[in-house]
Amino acid sequence: MDLSIVIPVFNERENLKPLYKSLVDVLKKLKRKYEIIFVDDGSTDESYQVMRDIQKRDNRVRIIKFRRNFGKSDALTAGFKKSCGDIIFTLDADLQDDPEEIPKFLDKISQGYDLVVGWRFKRNDPITKRLPSKMFNLITSLITGIHLHDFNCGYKAYRGEVVRNINLYGELHRYIPVLAVWKGYSVGEVKIRHRARRFGESKYGFNRLMKGFLDLITVKFLTTYAKRPLHFFGFFGMLSFLLGIISGIYILYLKFIINSSIGDRPILILTILLILVGIQFISLGLLGEMIVSRKEVVGDEGISLKSTE
Repeated sequence: MDLSIVIPVFNERENLKPLYKSLVDVLKKLKRKYEIIFVDDGSTDESYQVMRDIQKRDNRVRIIKFRRNFGKSDALTAGFKKSCGDIIFTLDADLQDDPEEIPKFLDKISQGYDLVVGWRFKRNDPITKRLPSKMFNLITSLITGIHLHDFNCGYKAYRGEVVRNINLYGELHRYIPVLAVWKGYSVGEVKIRHRARRFGESKYGFNRLMKGFLDLITVKFLTTYAKRPLHFFGFFGMLSFLLGIISGIYILYLKFIINSSIGDRPILILTILLILVGIQFISLGLLGEMIVSRKEVVGDEGISLKSTE
């Protein structure tokens, strides 16, 4: 199999047939073996029946059906596990991603990139979606150090090994490029056309945005401090401990130099709290280091090496 097209679906019954037709028209021109994988993420409309009708006419179409809505990350993971292609595409089922752009992704992949992200250069969405998305992309670039214009674009192309080495959950599908770079893969982007939604309703909302930012913290921790947790917890621990020592010196100054009463001063409680919190953070970092080290040692015990001459 050359190409696998993975499409998460949630209540998109009006869009599925036009999307399928458009995809097939493009894929036939490429003259490559392909499969189309629809992942029904617990749709409550007739989306599944529409997919079944399409599948009856085309044996290259495969369907995965969830009993309820689990979210896009789980839908993509299920699609990746079932995909057989050397190159895997993902795109949304809302017809806003144009299948005619597929050759652009393939050209970029042929240049040596492992993952290519679509950049919706002129985005046909209301300002209520564009503005938060710009803020999200800017913050993600600043925190991760990976400079892409459109992290959240669902239109992507991957080499097969990439999707089989990335674990997704929550809203981590937004950060696939970050996880890919962390694994050592190269990431590029291409400008693509973006069409206005014709049917159905957008699934985007403030709740998803907040979850995305929380997952950004998770991704930053996993990619930067997963194997050195003391560097993360130790920084805050040392900061708290040093502030406690400074305030403690000030208390001693008040007590022995100024001869002032310190028993009823809030700074005394603050000093004790800062020192204790600092010790706890440092201890937590050390405990994390022990767990990480133990895991690596245990993992290495089962490895046998064979030398050949």
